[in-house]
Amino acid sequence: MSQLVECVPNFSEGRNQQVIDAISTAISETPGCSLLDVDPGSSTNRTVYTFVGSPDAVVQGALNAARRAFSLIDMSKHSGEHPRTGALDVCPFIPVQDVSMDDCVRCANEFGQKLAEMLHVPVSVVISGSKSVWSSVYLYGLAALRESRRSLPAVRAGEYEALPDKLRQADWSPDFGPAQFVPSWGATVTGARKFLIAYNVNLISTKEQAHRIALNIREQGRSKDQPGRLQQVQAMGWYLDESNIAQVSTNILDHELTPLHRVYQEVCRDAKELKLPVVGSQIVGLIPLKAVLDAADDFITTEKLFIVEEEHKVRLVISKLGLDSLGPFNPKERIIEYMVSSGEDGRLVSLSLQQFVRSVGARTAAPGGGSVSAAVAALGAALGAMVGQMTYGKRQFENLDSVMRRLIPPFHEAMNELLLMVDADSTAFNSYMAALKMPKSTAEDVRKRETAMQDGLKRAVGVPLALAERVSVLWPSLKEMVVHGNIACKSDAQVAAKALETAVFGAYYNVTINLKDITDEDFKMAMLKRAAALLQEAKESAAAVLLAADDRK
Repeated sequence: MSQLVECVPNFSEGRNQQVIDAISTAISETPGCSLLDVDPGSSTNRTVYTFVGSPDAVVQGALNAARRAFSLIDMSKHSGEHPRTGALDVCPFIPVQDVSMDDCVRCANEFGQKLAEMLHVPVSVVISGSKSVWSSVYLYGLAALRESRRSLPAVRAGEYEALPDKLRQADWSPDFGPAQFVPSWGATVTGARKFLIAYNVNLISTKEQAHRIALNIREQGRSKDQPGRLQQVQAMGWYLDESNIAQVSTNILDHELTPLHRVYQEVCRDAKELKLPVVGSQIVGLIPLKAVLDAADDFITTEKLFIVEEEHKVRLVISKLGLDSLGPFNPKERIIEYMVSSGEDGRLVSLSLQQFVRSVGARTAAPGGGSVSAAVAALGAALGAMVGQMTYGKRQFENLDSVMRRLIPPFHEAMNELLLMVDADSTAFNSYMAALKMPKSTAEDVRKRETAMQDGLKRAVGVPLALAERVSVLWPSLKEMVVHGNIACKSDAQVAAKALETAVFGAYYNVTINLKDITDEDFKMAMLKRAAALLQEAKESAAAVLLAADDRK
């Protein structure tokens, strides 16, 4: 799978469509960059761009966008609701796929250095004289070189208007470029961070009332003596003239620590005390799928709902949070995983069934029996879920609704997890094949090659064993499902049993064939013993399911 970094540059222009489009074009025309979202705001006079690509590609895309913006945005004439320091106000880099935070820190440093050099223009363009200047660039977040610059609000304190004085202070010398004020451009802040969710809650209120709530919930609070309630949340209140509503505008810096729905609930709590109506909310830019599903799971648990399908969970959150209150919220265009995944992403599970079968039948070692076993197991789990779904909610089986609510989720969860193992098995085998191709010219080369081969073999054993372990969890549910499920689906339960048993047989064979070349005898014995136990369990459990099915007439 290819490396993906997300870049989210914020430009201080949200009203002039020609400028917005010109910057979009600069990004989308950069080779290797995919522009996913453009979100302008009139009141904020700011546009948030979201694009992804390889580390090198996103750095170049951001530079191209900055070069285009330099001739189009004049900060000396800018005004808007959102805090800002420059034309390209902030440009963070975020890890998405097969990249580390360190990779993103390198992106920020490379971008900052090149931006400072690239915007080398005659001062006469912006101020009197003929000397040359460079852009002033600050590093923040996980790329910050000084602790005092880790927080974006701290770096942006005083905003654009304070820059001339700040640049004269030693403590505010830029990380890249000279300490020289360029009125048309200002300064740029770049860095590396986790995925930030820009999330705004709508209120029918004044700007001041919205800001009062923002002070209550944001981590910074009102002062050091009056901290707010939500960790890793920045917030402020503003008014959207174009929508005629106020907003508590938040940046959720760590959605696992403070989830999306918690922010919404806390705003609602304060709004209720102030007798202010909450009228939906808004995501600016993109959002990770996990943040949406975490919110869905909270609503499902709290309200004792029964929802298992991902699509339905997403719809629930859109409805509960009113994410479509200011405009359509299309999950395929707003959830980052949906934006960057496609049938061309190289994953086996993204292939059509026809393509997958032909890929298995090709003259290649992978995908092979391990990937097929995972696919068969996923189909077996899917059949278990199907039997439950064909029972749940039907009038003649309504006395079984509580039973089905308990039995369906394990199959549904296993189905999705087993699908991931289709690629995991192939990847594990490929790591062993890569080790075989390592050099063996010297004794040290031979030692490194042997170690890599042994590690690759252990990975190749671990994936099928994990598959068998995952199937093992399903046997109690399937035994119960075949007894209570819709009798019209009896054959589906029988096929599910044989599919799951077949998958465990496949896992067992893949474990044993890879164990024969492993030199760690203790590891071999432990893995073989566990694989044999899981196979025996599968044989006995499948037979029990089939026997129970035969007893139902």
